[in-house]
Parts: sequence; structure tokens; C-alpha cells
Amino acid sequence: MPKRYLRIHPEDNAAIALVDLKQGEQIDLSGAHCVLRSDVSCKHKFALRSLAPGDAVILYGIVIGKAVTPIRQGELLSTGNTHHDAGAFHPRSKDYVWQAPPVARWQQRRFLGFVRSDGQVGTRNYWLVIPLVFCENRNVSVLKQAFEEELGFAPPPRYRREVAELVRLLGDGKLEDIRHGAAREHFALADRQPVFRNIDGIKFLLHSGGCGGTREDATSLCGLLAGYIHHPNVAGATILSLGCQNAQVAILRHELEKRNPNLNKQLLIFDQQASGTESAMLSQALRETFLGLVAATQATRTPTPLSHLTVGLKCGGSDGFSGISANPAVGHVADLIAALGGKTLLAEFPELCGVEQSLIDRCLRKQDEDRFVGLMRAYAERAKAVGSALEMNPSPGNIRDGLITDAMKSAGAARKGGTSPITAVLDYPEYATASGLNLLCTPGNDVEAVTAQVGAGANVVLFTTGLGTPTGNPIAPVVKISSNSELARRMPDIIDVDAGPIVRGESSVEEIGQSILDLVVQVASGEIHTKAELLAQDDFIPWKRGISL
Repeated sequence: MPKRYLRIHPEDNAAIALVDLKQGEQIDLSGAHCVLRSDVSCKHKFALRSLAPGDAVILYGIVIGKAVTPIRQGELLSTGNTHHDAGAFHPRSKDYVWQAPPVARWQQRRFLGFVRSDGQVGTRNYWLVIPLVFCENRNVSVLKQAFEEELGFAPPPRYRREVAELVRLLGDGKLEDIRHGAAREHFALADRQPVFRNIDGIKFLLHSGGCGGTREDATSLCGLLAGYIHHPNVAGATILSLGCQNAQVAILRHELEKRNPNLNKQLLIFDQQASGTESAMLSQALRETFLGLVAATQATRTPTPLSHLTVGLKCGGSDGFSGISANPAVGHVADLIAALGGKTLLAEFPELCGVEQSLIDRCLRKQDEDRFVGLMRAYAERAKAVGSALEMNPSPGNIRDGLITDAMKSAGAARKGGTSPITAVLDYPEYATASGLNLLCTPGNDVEAVTAQVGAGANVVLFTTGLGTPTGNPIAPVVKISSNSELARRMPDIIDVDAGPIVRGESSVEEIGQSILDLVVQVASGEIHTKAELLAQDDFIPWKRGISL
């Protein structure tokens, strides 16, 4: 019989409902017996013993909140009786000992990747077109329309066809047919073959930065764009500059040199103020970019060890099951990648609030421990300075589905990082070079965090969700993993993997983790495209280093 409730850690004084539980139901857990004082919805938590105001609420074996009113044994934990609280943290007191998972199954596995001259390996082969400043967004859009439609990279015009059908019905005087959905037809679309067969596409990274902000904003933007240009999934890039903006070409070149002093990718830079007319600049950009594509299409996929994978670890639209199903499954993948010599990136610093000690204890170097603590405290101080706080991170959707404090959310979110040692701590927008688990300072905001992870070198991103989040990325495939099966059934167009069987006891965390890694190998090889790729979910938002939770 499937479990109806779960005590995650032996020291927990709260448990999670795996199904809807009714008032009066007898709860029988090892060392804890109680009667529910109220209905407890699926994914929510209830007290296993009575708590007085000020008592710590323990979940995942750590403090995730405190009682602010008396909470009776068997009572639902809510925002009314439980507020955010987290345990203090201190310097690491002993070396971390890690038991790596067995990886014999993957030791000889290979993915088919694009090997770059600097040794990095791409899972895709893209050309980038980037504005250095928002003033060039329109010109980039002009290039986008011209290239995508003429080279066969434009998405199928399904919705244009639907609008055309609506226009036809209106012209025929069939307004009632429109109201009743008569135009909702599926059209047979011609499959136009791309001109360049070994190029996955041209990606156009529009943004609102580059000028008018702080000099820190301009430097961070150039660093992020340099990370995308240096990225192994990118063959070359076309840059449009106005000329007078804060984000100068010289800053971009400096950031590129920091990541790779010997970068030999094609980098085409066009300055509108120096070019004279817009048409002169765009015609030259079109011609030279086309020649760049001719060269880029010569790249072919080569069998490559899994140690060349760099995997972003992200969650968004989390629910009360994320921390017991999808996140630990991704954490198992992270441990397998680390054991194989690859890189993983755990970001979202507001969602590490409350688990600092466990991460400090896993740092291999004192300098990384100190940097992590410094970045966390600086983030908290920035939030405080603008009248906010890290504990304000949970969204209404998180709270509605059982994540009522930031520390509770963090305790589950951190499980994406597995148990391997932390080999590096990076500040945004730095690039990852160390094998193993890297901590990357980013906001919790889904698109800002994924944008940063890819800018740090992630060539695949694993993204867990309990509520349904469509987030993707222009150049790196994003694999979407649902924490519950109901979501996978309801939104099949965005979910790649269902981790719901873990909740029902039908599969183990390790089994789902292994199936995710098998899928990652296929995705990295170009054999499978993720749902986000198929939807052309090319989300790109640079973080401006302000407070974004």
C-alpha cells in the first residue's frame, strides 16, 4: 500500500502529507504517534509533537522555521503559526568525507558532442547574434527575421495559420464559429529543411541593458555575454554595438580574454555610429554572418566522455514534493556527474538560506568556504538595504503547495546539489572551470538563474518543477523534471521526466536519477530535443546584481 505520509529525517518534528489527509486520521510513524487535528492537504506539513511559541520546526533534519503560536500535535503547519527561521552557521570543523556512487555503468558511455579547440565540448552548435546595448535590439530583430525565415530556422507558423483562419471566418461572416472555437484546427505544416545542416540554429539574445545603469551593470553584462560567446555550444557570434554605450566593445574583449586568452572563434563586431547608415551596417552583418555560418556548419559530432558535461541544477515553481522526489533525483545525477569528472552548477543563493552549514562543511578549500559565506551575507545585506529579506523568497504558488518558509524551500532545493564535495564557489557572472560541484551566486528568479548558469558554461540544465514552469534557454537544452505525476499528465508539453513515482514508492531516487542521466546523454548527443527546445522557449534575462529573489 502506498505511503500516505512521510517523516523525511529521523530528527524531524514535522511530517509531510503524501495524499490528502483527513482530520481525526491516526498517524503512526516510527517514534511518533498522533491524531490529525485538522485536514492536511497533499504536500503540506503537520506537527508530530506539540510546539510552543519560539520552538524550532525541524524538517530534513534542520531548522526550517519557528512556531509563532502554540501548535498542537497533529496540527497543520501554516503561515499563520509558523514563520521563517534558520540555524546559525560556523566555520567548517573537519574534513568532508564523501562516498561516491558507483559509476561503472557510465564509465565507458559517450555522448556525441561538438569538440571545440579549447577542449570544451558542446551539446549544440549555435551562432549568436547579440546587441551590446538595448538600442540595437531592433536591428537584431531585423537580422532575426531575415535569417530565420530564409535559412529554415524559423518555428512552424502554426499560430499565424490560426490567425489567417480567424480572418477567413470573419470575412465569411462566421463570427459565431469563431466564438465556439471552430478555428482551432491543426494545419499540416511543410517541414522546411535548414540550409546549414550541422547548425542547430541562430540565436538572438535581446536584453534591456548596456547603458543607463551602473558601470557594474555594464561590466556584468559584458561578462555574461562573454560567457555565452565562450560557451562550447556556440560556434561564433555577431555583435551589434551603437558605439557610445557603457558596455563598450573593449570591456567585452577583456571579459573574453579572462575566460579564454586564446579564443579563436569567429567574432564579428559592427558599430552603428561608425558604419554610418543602418542599412550599410546590416548588409555587412548579414554577409559576414552568412560566411561565418558556412564555416560553422563544418563542425560534426564526436564521441566524448561524460566528464565533458557541465550540468546546471535548477528548480522553479517548486511544490511540497520537490524536496523529496525531483530534487534528490537530480542530486543523484549531480553526484554521478561529479564522480565521472564532470561539472555541476548549483545556483539560487536566496534558496540556500538555512542550509549554509551543510554546504560550508562540504567545501574542500577554506577560500571557497569564506567566499560562500561572504556572498550569502552580502546578498542578505543588499536585500535588507531595500526593505526586503531572503525569507521573502517563497512565491504564492510555493506557499499554496506546501512551502511556507524560505528555509523549508531551501532545505528541499539544496538537495539538487547531491552530496559531493564543493570544489569551487563562483560569483556572477564567472565561468566554471573546476570539475565537481560549483556554487554559483544568482537570484532564485528562474530565467535570471538559468541565464547565469549557461553563461557559466552549463551545456545542459536540469530543471525541476512542481507547479509547471516553461523556462528554457537559447543555447543550452533545459530538461524539465516534474516532482509529481499529476503535473506531468496536465502539462505534458513542458515536462520531460516524471519523478512522481518516487512519491508513490514505485521507484527510488536512484532509479529516477539514473533514468535522467540516460536522457541527458541522449539530449547532449542531439538525439532528443527537450520540450523547451521544441517550444522555442529561448528565455534570456541578465541579472543586474540588484535584489532579485
